[in-house]
Amino acid sequence: MSEVLRVGLVGLGAMGRNHARVVGRLDGARLAAVADPAGDVHGVLPAGVPVVGSVREMIAAGIDCAVVACPTFLHERVGLELAAAGVPALIEKPLAHEAPAARRLVDAFEAAGVVGAVGHIERCNPALRALRARLEAGELGTVFQVVTRRQGPFPNRIADVGVVKDLATHDIDLTAWVTGQEYTWVAARAAHRSGREHEDLVAVVGELSDGTVANHLVNWLSPLKERVVIVTGDRGCLVADTLTADLTYYANGSVPTQWEALSAFRGVSEGDMVRYALQKREPLVVELEGFCEAVRTGVTEGVVTLRQGLRAVEVAEGVIAATKVSGTRDSLAPRGGAAYQQSPALLTGREEVGRG
Repeated sequence: MSEVLRVGLVGLGAMGRNHARVVGRLDGARLAAVADPAGDVHGVLPAGVPVVGSVREMIAAGIDCAVVACPTFLHERVGLELAAAGVPALIEKPLAHEAPAARRLVDAFEAAGVVGAVGHIERCNPALRALRARLEAGELGTVFQVVTRRQGPFPNRIADVGVVKDLATHDIDLTAWVTGQEYTWVAARAAHRSGREHEDLVAVVGELSDGTVANHLVNWLSPLKERVVIVTGDRGCLVADTLTADLTYYANGSVPTQWEALSAFRGVSEGDMVRYALQKREPLVVELEGFCEAVRTGVTEGVVTLRQGLRAVEVAEGVIAATKVSGTRDSLAPRGGAAYQQSPALLTGREEVGRG
């Protein structure tokens, strides 16, 4: 392996162009070749970077690792080709368009003995990293609930999956990651309002392995762009805004409320509110630095592993299945809400879903 990592890139779509930009800024790495049959139509590549029409040609150009940023339905085919050639790869999320394909990628990279990672970029957001550290330190005490809201206008670049696999996989992965728990059960309702094949709105209720309740609201139908994570515990709540990378703590109050009517209405009393000062580095830079370090050392603690990416796809498929189930579990939704009990396979590999 060369001293400066030669990075290959598959796909020059919206996300691929961002990867190209960031790789060009990394110390100890350079963009060596790009595979995209359409070529560099946006003119974003530095002079001298070859653009080829296939993954095979990109590998032949001489690369040490690769970033896969092509459409999701191509992830399996591209990833298997890279694994067979012994090329470490960072595959954009979701890992694959379906769980069996994701499992085949896991098996291929593990059999080849090369590093495989998934681009769940929210784990690199400063607000969520700080939130996770504070949960690990026990600052909220017992965690009761994780609520996420991820909504905004439809991105025209997405054509092969719906909001569950494109967007909700962010929330599925980050919720398991910040809490160190697994999903054991989900219920969901979805809607198709924009005339596309796939769902464009979903509301999810889930339960984690320690009993924490998870709620996710995701859509492509809102003119308001929102990326919020709220974790509530017995000492207060932490609110992460991943658009601004801000983290705010709302403490339960220690000063008693003497206005009786107001006290009864509000339940817990309001305490201090603190917005933390955080070092804010671009998440994609942090993600690619972690991947390059994993390629150099073989240590994957700083990346999202393929098995973790597989788990997110499995839970996402559980959510989609739940939207199609009529009926309830324990009268959760007596008017026809959907529920889906995850398969036993989802309950294995706890260390992969949690803090590993």
